[in-house]
Amino acid sequence: MPLQRWRDLADRLAERIESDDLPPGSKMPTTVELMAEGESKPSIERAYRELVDRGLVVRKPRVGTVVRNRCRVRVPLSRYGAALRPGGDKGPWETATAAMGSGGSVVPLSVEYIPAPDEIAALLEAEPGSPVVRRSRHAMLDGDVVQVQDAYYPAELAASSGLDTPGKVNGGVFGAMTAAGLHPRTADETVTARPPTKAEAAELGIGERVPVLCIERVVRSGSGQVLEVLRVVGAADRLQLHYGGLPLAGGVP
Repeated sequence: MPLQRWRDLADRLAERIESDDLPPGSKMPTTVELMAEGESKPSIERAYRELVDRGLVVRKPRVGTVVRNRCRVRVPLSRYGAALRPGGDKGPWETATAAMGSGGSVVPLSVEYIPAPDEIAALLEAEPGSPVVRRSRHAMLDGDVVQVQDAYYPAELAASSGLDTPGKVNGGVFGAMTAAGLHPRTADETVTARPPTKAEAAELGIGERVPVLCIERVVRSGSGQVLEVLRVVGAADRLQLHYGGLPLAGGVP
């Protein structure tokens, strides 16, 4: 198929998406409709693959090809404050999305005891192979998976705070820790970016050319004990990490 034909089609459709002529969630023109306008089936299929790779559209079973929602979630550092209070009903992700007026949710996928992999053991300051609890979950917004989260806890800590049981932790993990007397005090976050793996792209519903942000958080108690290691992978075009109000030691010269 001529290169220019499918690329021109992809660019025209992309322009309609960017101009909001085709807003997020709307169905894209069908193959039959585009063929009626003079496009060939191979050009249409290749153009849509290009739009998927760019992260502009997503293919949904029994629905078709729809415009992908790329609205960013502002995730401020302050999201942790409310989540530390026991008895609350929102964790950090739900707190961040609620501040935007949206109803984000966290969907538990699995909770399991596993031997600590070497890298996780080092972060937890535990022996490699020692028992840890891994909680896997999806952070959702408007029906889309925005983050894939894997959290690791020392086995005894997880058991004492109820983090080794399936299902959602009402009020979030930090609230559960605080209620159990563990008192999370500090969190170190490291953020990097890279292309997604095929599995990550499929799980997040993004094209393979859409970069992902990788967030690694290590939470400690006031005494320095490591309470949690969290690893998050999220679509970079859906996340805005905001670290406001940070102290600047030493003043301004």
